[in-house]
Amino acid sequence: MKKSPILFFLVLCLCHIVFAQPARHYVELPVHGKLFDTPHKYHRVDTAKYNDIPAAVKRLYTNSAGLFVTFKSSAPEIYAKWCVTSRKVGLNMTSIVNKGLDVYIRNAEGQWQYASSKGTTKACDEVKLAEYLGEEEKEFLVYLPMYDETKSLQIGVPDGYTIDPLPNPFKKEIVVYGSSIVHGASAGRSGMAYPAILSRRTGFNFVNFGVSGNARIEKEMAHMFADLNPDVYILDCVPNSSPEQVASRTAYFVEYLRKKHPNTPIIMIPSVVRELSFFNQRWKARNRQQNEQWKAEYDKLIAKGVKNLYYLDDDYLLGHDHEGTTDGTHPNDLGFMRMADKIGPFVLEVMKKHHIF
Repeated sequence: MKKSPILFFLVLCLCHIVFAQPARHYVELPVHGKLFDTPHKYHRVDTAKYNDIPAAVKRLYTNSAGLFVTFKSSAPEIYAKWCVTSRKVGLNMTSIVNKGLDVYIRNAEGQWQYASSKGTTKACDEVKLAEYLGEEEKEFLVYLPMYDETKSLQIGVPDGYTIDPLPNPFKKEIVVYGSSIVHGASAGRSGMAYPAILSRRTGFNFVNFGVSGNARIEKEMAHMFADLNPDVYILDCVPNSSPEQVASRTAYFVEYLRKKHPNTPIIMIPSVVRELSFFNQRWKARNRQQNEQWKAEYDKLIAKGVKNLYYLDDDYLLGHDHEGTTDGTHPNDLGFMRMADKIGPFVLEVMKKHHIF
């Protein structure tokens, strides 16, 4: 009998917690940031259709890097529940960029402004994404997990408020093919990968086809990308390619795209200079050989008469103060901002030349 008052008190506390939770409802929204139709909503590529691409690449294209949802709501708080895989968070990543969500709100000047982000180490989670927002209608953009496979995602608001899906706010189609640096390692959150930064800055759709540890200029990838009809191709695929692979594969890759898309601009970007290479002599030699060979292949293609091919002649994309990486290779947020500062104006110049806008 002595336990009864304690049990009664605990029951009251639990009831208070349960009933204090505001009633809310969830919706599933259309996904933007992809160019291929896929059987799985949150995959970037139909890996069954493109079965001949490398196995590791197929797995990485199940990651939801660069994908996002957009909506408007006047709700004072926004919720999310989502599921990913049970894989562990990467050692050079945050749980936010690996498995979490990253929220932007369009501000009074019409720009996408960072609002909040939530990470997780769980396979499934439910969180309050943003709160105390007032009741003025706002436009939201939520980036999906960058380095995991999103299994499901729902956005919620308190009962009495609505969520209205919005179309993709970014125009045109710019394919960005590359390594983990395009993919987004080691940004602090998904919105800080350089394709995402450039989309928000320019209003153009820089589509993330980064594949960590890969992007070795395989011919199968050229075949896959040729099935698209983008406004621009960006090839940032040197970091994981050996100098020998650059020499043997670049011409076929570029010429195949050119054959299928005679007038589409193709922009070749050299590897960033890895910070490791300033003291590690092996990396220094490899980095130099990669970029020298990449530039040599560009020069050969131009000499052969390949048109509408461009080269961003700047491999110090991370700056000169040696503070732009997380681990000597992968950019941090500062490094990604610097990459966007250099790549963005060059791409816009090419687009203007071709009257793409």
